Amino acid sequence: MNKNLVRDWMTPNPLTVTSNVTIPEAYWMMVKHKIRRLLVVENENLIGIITIDDLRQKIPFTTFSLDAVRASDALTHYPIGKIMSLNPKTTSPDIPLVKAAQLMLENNISTLPVMDDDKLVGIITESDIFHAFVEFAEKK
Repeated sequence: MNKNLVRDWMTPNPLTVTSNVTIPEAYWMMVKHKIRRLLVVENENLIGIITIDDLRQKIPFTTFSLDAVRASDALTHYPIGKIMSLNPKTTSPDIPLVKAAQLMLENNISTLPVMDDDKLVGIITESDIFHAFVEFAEKK
């Protein structure tokens, strides 16, 4: 079998959240599930993506000027909808893996939600593509 399509390497049925999930909730979901990104869905529509780097880089700086207890409390009420990336680039499950890799490189992104028509069916990451590359190289 020639496994060269996105569908062959994507993770189906990815974990999703809504935009009102708080920063700590999103962080601990990623830790628990050993993932680095969450897709944000509202009414079954993909609206954004949040990464572990977003949580590290985009937390409001004013939070850090507070004492630790107040900062923790502030983040507990801060939804990811305020820091997520909106309208992420997507791909289809039926395109060649190399095209998905090119799209990631062109847009300097590490993840593509996989859409079949308007339905979220999976996620493909740079790690998935790296695994494919290693498998392809070992077969030569």
